Amino acid sequence: MSDQQTSSSHGVRALFSHGRLTAIPRKTARREQLLVHLTETLFESGRTYTEREVNEALRTVHDDCAALRRYLVIGGLLGRDKDGSGYRRLPRPAA
Repeated sequence: MSDQQTSSSHGVRALFSHGRLTAIPRKTARREQLLVHLTETLFESGRTYTEREVNEALRTVHDDCAALRRYLVIGGLLGRDKDGSGYRRLPRPAA
């Protein structure tokens, strides 16, 4: 694990208390770290999720699952079918 990944992981942990996200970060870079963490820990590659399943997974860490879901889609971490019927984890671009 690189120094950057280690510091990112530690930074993300600071956003949680008792397994729950205390707040969605306003700063873009910090929010992106959180979203990558959520994608990697809550969603499997190669699986399609319904909106309900995405909401249930996100609700395990924060009540505002709609905002988190929207950030994940806009950030290119979750893909959404045009008709909204399915979501899937997208591959992360190489750094």
